Amino acid sequence: MNRVLRLGVNIDHVATIRNARGGLHPDPVRAAKLAADSGADGITAHLREDRRHIADEDIGRLIQAVSLPLNLEMAATPEMVVVALRHKPHAVCIVPERREERTTEGGLDVVRYRENLRPMVAALVGAGIRVSMFVEPDLRQIDAAKDVGAPVVELHTGAYCDAVGDQHERQLARVVAAAAHAETLGLECHAGHGLTFDTVLPIAAIPTITELNIGHFLIGEAIFIGLEAAIRQMRRLMAEARA
Repeated sequence: MNRVLRLGVNIDHVATIRNARGGLHPDPVRAAKLAADSGADGITAHLREDRRHIADEDIGRLIQAVSLPLNLEMAATPEMVVVALRHKPHAVCIVPERREERTTEGGLDVVRYRENLRPMVAALVGAGIRVSMFVEPDLRQIDAAKDVGAPVVELHTGAYCDAVGDQHERQLARVVAAAAHAETLGLECHAGHGLTFDTVLPIAAIPTITELNIGHFLIGEAIFIGLEAAIRQMRRLMAEARA
């Protein structure tokens, strides 16, 4: 089955640039609107505990100003659950978070924290929010995501994107197997982290993956070719992979 493959554009690092100097510019909401006009299917934003890029007020503004569904990335904390239940975004992706990391390093250990995650997932799902677990392409973690009640898993593609030589194919095989396993469990499968024009084709070609979330590369590439051109090129590559 050749499923439609959606693209979620993460606009966090527009806010990173804004926050580096303070003030209002560049505005992540403006970037989200441009992403919508350029072919994105959704907007992703990570409200980190230290608010290093997206701020609380950005979440409300994004929901009000952009017609695309918002995917809110968040840590598994009571504070973030309260934020999500207040704003009720279309989706929430629960990710691991450490203050000292530059970006999200690896997937969430759902196996280890399943008892803490289960009531959070129940509260979010009960509010009508689509919940995903951001996990390594590890079958045990996918099983645990199913066990805690999450209807979606998002596979961390960082190891695949960083791999070289024989490791590249091995890491791709892990993603393929994980996506197939999610399908057997009835879970919707997404993927993201580190994807570029050079690495997206094999991931986009995996038929059981229905959504890619890409941010840092697109915002960086926008410096050279513009955000609209970067998004449209990524869409072209995704379509080529599924053709």
